[in-house]
Amino acid sequence: MAARNTVQRSIVLDALRRLADHPTADEVYEAVHAEHPSISKATVYRLLNKLSEDGDALKVKINNGADHFDHNTFAHYHVRCTVCGRVDDVMVPVLEGIEADASEVSGYKVSGHSLQFDGVCPACQKA
Repeated sequence: MAARNTVQRSIVLDALRRLADHPTADEVYEAVHAEHPSISKATVYRLLNKLSEDGDALKVKINNGADHFDHNTFAHYHVRCTVCGRVDDVMVPVLEGIEADASEVSGYKVSGHSLQFDGVCPACQKA
């Protein structure tokens, strides 16, 4: 059983890397299912969550929307199109020390942060 999970995990991770556009779990499932119809939706969802827990993928929590997944695991921010829902990377410097500042002013033990920009993507601007 462990070998099967390793093969399935590899298939899901490969699909995530191939899509490379911050897909939702449903979109990853559709890509996997097209080539491997025996892999269930529950398995894909479970493996995406496991990949994010293990640091092999990022779960991008989108305000008022479905989670998206990112094959780039380094620290970076995201932008969401308010028209079509597209999600892209934003390559600006990550705010260093902000967790310590937030801990100091809030009393929380802050362990990380995420930042989502909202706007209208280039394709929707043209439409």
